[in-house]
Amino acid sequence: MATPTIQIRPHPSYIEGSRDPYQFLYLIEIQNQGPGKAQLLARRWLITDANGKRVEVEGPGVVGEQPVIAPGETFRYQSGVPLDTPLGVMEGSYLMRDEAGHEFEAPIAPFTLAVPHIIN
Repeated sequence: MATPTIQIRPHPSYIEGSRDPYQFLYLIEIQNQGPGKAQLLARRWLITDANGKRVEVEGPGVVGEQPVIAPGETFRYQSGVPLDTPLGVMEGSYLMRDEAGHEFEAPIAPFTLAVPHIIN
């Protein structure tokens, strides 16, 4: 069986009024575009603020879960991250396992964390 195709859509937002650190939320949508089920085993994030400070976060699952996502289904979760600056970037990957037990990486493209109106 072919490896499932996983599409990841981040939706970041700023928690209004937070300063030092700046608090950001992000809603992540993980869609399995088939052909078989896929389980999210682990996450790896690389978070970089505007000063170039880089933090790597790794761990099992997301928000305490290791969901199995059926073809055509979307798993959603929300989490947050503090930054020392009003601007930053997140990117990373999820470690997934297909129905045959093969593990594969689902990349998460870089996305911007920004206080509203900080970028024209």
